[in-house]
Amino acid sequence: MQLALPSRSQDAEHFFIDYFNVSKDLLKVFGREEWFSPVASGSNPAEAMVVCPCTMGTLSAIASGLNQKLIERAADVMIKENRKLILVPREMPFSAIHLENMLRLARCGVIILPANPGFYHHPKNIQDIVDFVVARILDHLGVEHSLIPRWGE
Repeated sequence: MQLALPSRSQDAEHFFIDYFNVSKDLLKVFGREEWFSPVASGSNPAEAMVVCPCTMGTLSAIASGLNQKLIERAADVMIKENRKLILVPREMPFSAIHLENMLRLARCGVIILPANPGFYHHPKNIQDIVDFVVARILDHLGVEHSLIPRWGE
């Protein structure tokens, strides 16, 4: 299934609120250059941030403190405020440059969580594999879920 997303952040926010049937208080969408959004400032950091999928370009920009787009600035805020930041790299294989950037970020406390599915829960379809990766992200965020059985259950 492919979604056609609106280009304006306000329109995208309304789209996601309707699509996921969530309260407007639970979801905020910001454009890549909305520098006055709350996530751009250390005085109003989020509790946690996940970049999924995370391109190597974005990961590299975050690792070098580039801050040319809001996503990079928000990640920088998470690092400087010692908040939880999870990056889910999407490329493979990793080059030495990719690995060095991931190591630099890991040393700053960033969680690098490649979307590598586990097979010990015997997935039967693609959704089971996706659920495994999402479950691992939610585990690191401390969010309860029942997407996959726990090890030993």
